[in-house]
Amino acid sequence: MGRFHRHDDGTVHEHDHPHEAGDHTGYRTAAHRVDVLESIFAENDARADINRRVFADHGIRVLNLMSSPGSGKTTVLAATLDELAGELAVGVIEGDIATDLDAAQLRGRGAQVSLLNTSSGFGGECHLDAPMVNRALQGLDLSGLDLVIIENVGNLVCPAEFDVGEHAKAMVYSVTEGEDKPLKYPVMFRSVDLVLLNKIDLVPYLDADVDRYVAHVREVNPHATVLPVSARTGAGMADWFGWLRAFAGGG
Repeated sequence: MGRFHRHDDGTVHEHDHPHEAGDHTGYRTAAHRVDVLESIFAENDARADINRRVFADHGIRVLNLMSSPGSGKTTVLAATLDELAGELAVGVIEGDIATDLDAAQLRGRGAQVSLLNTSSGFGGECHLDAPMVNRALQGLDLSGLDLVIIENVGNLVCPAEFDVGEHAKAMVYSVTEGEDKPLKYPVMFRSVDLVLLNKIDLVPYLDADVDRYVAHVREVNPHATVLPVSARTGAGMADWFGWLRAFAGGG
C-alpha cells in the first residue's frame, strides 16, 4: 500500500513509492536539477565570452559591483560618478528586481545609465547573469565609454556565481551588517577583487571593530583589497577613486 500525502490545499494523494531519506516532496529530481544547472551555467558562460569580446572591441573596462541590500552601494556609486564626471566616460548597468529608484539617483551625474529590472521578463531574478547584461548593453552607447560599472542586484549569494564578462568583481560591505558576513557568505567574499567596507562613520555608534571586519574578510579571501570608507562623509573614498582610476586604465 502506498503512502498518503496531504497538500497545503487540503487534498490528499496516495504515492506508490516510498520517500527517500530526508525527502518529503515525493519527487526524485536530483539528477535532473544537476543537468539543468549545468546547462544554465554553460549558456551563461558562452554569453559572458560574447560580452567580453564586445568590451574588448570597444576598449572598455568592466566592473561588477555587488552587495547585500542596504549596504550603501548606490550611494557609493553616486559619489563615484560625481568624482569621475568629465574625466572618464562611464556607463552604468543598474540591476534591480523592481522600480527605477536607484537608476534615478544615478542619472544626471555625467554617466550613461541602462536600467534592467529582473521582474520584467526575467522572473524576478535575484542576480544579473551574462544574457541579462548583454541585453542591458543595448541601452548604452559603448563607442564612447571607458568604463562600465554593473550595479548588481542586492544579494550576498547568487550574483557571485555568475560570470557576466567583467574584468573584476568588487563588493560593498557595510559595518551595519555585522562582522560575521564573510564567514557566513564565503562564496561572495572569495569571488571579489576588492571590498569596500562602508559606513565607517557609524563605527562609534555600533561598538564595531574595523580590524575585526577586515580580519574576517582576510580569513576567506587573503588577496582582496579592503578599503574602509564612508560614502556619506567621504572618508577613505579617495583610495577607492584611485583604485578605480587604475582599474579603468587597465591596471
